[in-house]
Amino acid sequence: MAKKVVEQKSKLKKNLIVFYDYWNSKNYFLLFLGIIVLTLGYFLMSIGPWDNFLSLDVSPVVLLIAYLIIIPLAVLLNFKKPE
Repeated sequence: MAKKVVEQKSKLKKNLIVFYDYWNSKNYFLLFLGIIVLTLGYFLMSIGPWDNFLSLDVSPVVLLIAYLIIIPLAVLLNFKKPE
């Protein structure tokens, strides 16, 4: 009886760790790249007067690229090959 309970608990633990090894070095690289691009976008927004070309045109595009492309790719892409 006790052996069955131990086996069932070990099976439950294996089923709970489904996403344990999801992130690898490429995901972390994309995440840090997104953070760097975000920092660059906010830095470009702070340069010069408020009606500067960089502040009004370039920095929002850089921020959109970081928020809508790079960070979601870091979270959603799985670079591991299925077994």
